[in-house]
Amino acid sequence: MRQFNVPQFIEVEDKIFGPLTLKQFIYLLGGGAAAFIIYVFAGMIGFILLGLPIAGFAAALAFYKINGQPFIKIAASALSHYTASKLYIWQKKETKAAKPAGAEIHKETPKLELPKITESKLKDLAWSLDVKEKIK
Repeated sequence: MRQFNVPQFIEVEDKIFGPLTLKQFIYLLGGGAAAFIIYVFAGMIGFILLGLPIAGFAAALAFYKINGQPFIKIAASALSHYTASKLYIWQKKETKAAKPAGAEIHKETPKLELPKITESKLKDLAWSLDVKEKIK
């Protein structure tokens, strides 16, 4: 019977550049390079207005986590949420009211009346079916 070693800690990335992973190093290198280029071409005021926010964003990409998720994943989800088209369909859910103790409610069963289907109602039904198919 053979025994195999099962890898442990597979979610942890390897540290390549000292205490930094490859992704962290690339984020910091890109942010620092962008801030330096802005400093060279726009001077100190341009560096303060543009370079520091870019460097801060790069540091957040490298180190900041929200609920255990890397900041890049949160930023990508936020960007796709704000740029994607949205279709909200509200469907009312029927809730049954609680009956008081000892009280009985007698209701007559209403006769089933079939509504007349017009062309506009058929278009509405076809549209709602198309929307439900796209949601699934």
